Amino acid sequence: MSTRQLMNHEGIATPIAKEQAKELSIHGHTRIDNYYWLNERENPEVIDYLNAENAYLDQVMAPIKPFEEQLFEEMKGRIKKQDESVPVKEGNYFYYVRFIEGGEYPIYCRKKENLDAPEEILLDGNKLAKNKSYFNIGGYEITDNEEIMAYGVDTISRRNYTVSFKNLQTGKLYKEKIKNTEGGSYAWASDNKTFFYIKRDQQTLLGYQVWRHTLGTDVKEDVLVYEEQDNQFYMGLYRMKSKKYIAIVSDHNGVSTEYRLLDATKPIGDFKVFSERERGHEYGIEHFQDKFYIRTNRDKATNFKLMEVKETDVANKTQWKDVIAHRKDVFLETLEVFNNHLVIQERKEGLIELRVINQTTKEEHYIDFGEPAYDAYIGANPEFNTNVLRFIYTSLTTPNSTFDYNLDTQTKDLKKEQAIIGDFNKNNYVSERVFVVARDGARIPLSIVYRKGTQLDGSAPLLQYSYGSYGYSTDATFSSVRLSLLDRGFVYAIAHIRGGQEMGREWYDNGKMFKKKNTFNDFVDCSEFLIANKYCSSSKLFAMGGSAGGLLMGAIINLKPELYRGIVASVPFVDVVTTMLDESIPLTTGEFEEWGNPKNKDSYEYMLSYSPYDNVEPKAYPNLLVTTGLHDSQVQYFEPAKWVAKLRTLKTDSNLLLMYIDMEAGHGGASGRFASLKLIAKEYAFILDLAGILS
Repeated sequence: MSTRQLMNHEGIATPIAKEQAKELSIHGHTRIDNYYWLNERENPEVIDYLNAENAYLDQVMAPIKPFEEQLFEEMKGRIKKQDESVPVKEGNYFYYVRFIEGGEYPIYCRKKENLDAPEEILLDGNKLAKNKSYFNIGGYEITDNEEIMAYGVDTISRRNYTVSFKNLQTGKLYKEKIKNTEGGSYAWASDNKTFFYIKRDQQTLLGYQVWRHTLGTDVKEDVLVYEEQDNQFYMGLYRMKSKKYIAIVSDHNGVSTEYRLLDATKPIGDFKVFSERERGHEYGIEHFQDKFYIRTNRDKATNFKLMEVKETDVANKTQWKDVIAHRKDVFLETLEVFNNHLVIQERKEGLIELRVINQTTKEEHYIDFGEPAYDAYIGANPEFNTNVLRFIYTSLTTPNSTFDYNLDTQTKDLKKEQAIIGDFNKNNYVSERVFVVARDGARIPLSIVYRKGTQLDGSAPLLQYSYGSYGYSTDATFSSVRLSLLDRGFVYAIAHIRGGQEMGREWYDNGKMFKKKNTFNDFVDCSEFLIANKYCSSSKLFAMGGSAGGLLMGAIINLKPELYRGIVASVPFVDVVTTMLDESIPLTTGEFEEWGNPKNKDSYEYMLSYSPYDNVEPKAYPNLLVTTGLHDSQVQYFEPAKWVAKLRTLKTDSNLLLMYIDMEAGHGGASGRFASLKLIAKEYAFILDLAGILS
């Protein structure tokens, strides 16, 4: 394998951001931030600097531009140009999404009563996105009489969705539009004209109010029905599967939950609290016939248990009865209710298990999946009266597969496996699942995949990925774009580190707040395991993470920069302390229980001890590619911009430091089915070139 690389920054002028000292003082401690001024989004000098960074990246990567374009075409070429999802039956219709050749966006469709019926196009994303640099449909809801559709569209990438209403019989739009809503948090009442939505605060970008709209009336006449007073809570809104209730969910992640319910047949009524918020009590509910199922952590059920209560006895917690007791080694994630079956999605030893319970006979079984590392989850199941479960299965070697599972006969029916165009054969790849013993004795699952024939003697390059925050579990899923690495001899590893929830709730609790450093140490310990066990060497080890995973990247290169050849940090949350001190920045207040509130001295000192931006120092760093979006609503563009500017000033090495700013996109990058691959191609070209793989 060649060790030559084509990227070279010699002779190319490096962008330099001016230094303008800003004193930031709290708790008797002062920090100097020389790049604080970069948060002025409308300042032409800021835009000029960001454009200069893009121009510098283009120059440095120019020698591999043809390779980057080759990778993009390769990735694009694996995707079926004309494709459609497996239809889901709800009410009188089968709903599905399809893509057409040359189209970037989904077309939402339905057929009445059977799949041979004429197709109705509900929304054509390609037509709606015409002449727009960014476009995203943020969910839709259809009335009970199946005649009116409400849908949200974002054309800026700040996740502010404008709701429109469409008459599905005439195809015409109603004149009213509702701006600045929370995408997907919509609900119709059963009268087919009353519509509920969440409005977002335009400073914090938090959903904070629920409003009621009557179809055909001026939006100015809408009625405020609930306002969340605590900005540490995130809000959701939906119609429950039973259709009887509309639910408002207020959730303080990892701390507390509160549901409010409204009878959908009485839309002018008041939402009533199901169980009042209480610190330490998290719960979720599912209505079925005359009772509620409750997934709850009450009574010290750390990994949650399942309870039930009669509709009439909700307020009396002594009437809540255990259905599935708490288990220390099994995390209860979610459930699906059918007339005669319960399906429980559980997690044990880092892997999803689907448990089926016959409610009549009380017999139960688990669905067998048969691979060492995989992901499986409950799909769309809008109907109660069926014995068929729709679930999704994927693994590091198996493309996304949609199954219908007969809950009585225990037989699977593969409805669709994601088509991979070309010579892909899943038998050409090997997946492994091992456990790494961390420095404090914790056993960290590590999922690994590579192409058969790859030599595991330390000579192979390896890309290690993780996230490790918010209790989000990074499961072992398939990726068609990843084949561009595996087929060129790369090993790929997912480290299921603390901060996620792969090993249960304690796994999350031990990777947040004052235990956050476990997340970073776990990742480093996995890296050292991979090197020690000859999956790669430090000269061939690469790491990638985005958002909170970008924070992870910033932390590990401050801790152990010598371990890594190159790092890709996508939309990285790296200026932890300054951001968390500024409650006007979107999402800050809702995350105090994840990172801590630096207005408290002990939290400030702990966060300051790992914040990547605050811990940049004069030393050698690995090659680094940083990506961001100017309109990012979750990690503001100026965090990575400041980080890169500071690294340029202090780092002592001659390694590459590149930043790409999408001037038209936000946290999720470019919209469109294929356009989003361009950034991945850029990231992979960066990594492959550093590995000496030039084609």
